Amino acid sequence: MRIIKYPHPTLRHKSKPVRRVDADLKKMIHQMFDLMYSNNGIGLAANQVDLPYRLFVMNVKCDPAAKEEEHVFINPVILERKGGMEEKEEGCLSLPDIHGQVKRAKKIVLNAYTLSGEEVTWEMDGMYARVAQHECDHLDGVLFIDRLGPASLLQIKAALEDLEVVFNGERQRGLIPDDQGIAARLNALEAARA
Repeated sequence: MRIIKYPHPTLRHKSKPVRRVDADLKKMIHQMFDLMYSNNGIGLAANQVDLPYRLFVMNVKCDPAAKEEEHVFINPVILERKGGMEEKEEGCLSLPDIHGQVKRAKKIVLNAYTLSGEEVTWEMDGMYARVAQHECDHLDGVLFIDRLGPASLLQIKAALEDLEVVFNGERQRGLIPDDQGIAARLNALEAARA
């Protein structure tokens, strides 16, 4: 398992709901936490590790010892956005070293399932709300750069082009399949959990 980088097509794939949680999925989730920590992240969505499942992991302290801060959200849905909007800098493990000012709701109400199958509804604010919105965007195939204005996009244009060059090079060397190969793999993974 590895974190895929922009412009990998899976980052634009709209994730499908998880129908069953088994030992394999639990193992994937533990690997996601390990990857997130090793890359100093505070949230990671399944499609960032080339999986088509509607789930993300989060630990806003970025500390594997802070187990009480480890959260798994399966089939998350934002029920409500409230408290007005707030603009803050965001980054993304799939867009390394790229940052931008993103407007998001200050507070949200999120409904999801935990790893143990318990349905939870959580009112979040601050960093929790921002991370949850960022990760839910991922699950819908939306990147934080999609929420930037034209001037901000212009500032990161060269960095995005650099990532595209690396991606195209990896694809030419056969390290990344073509779009049809990726789509077939994602469809097979989805069918296996339907």
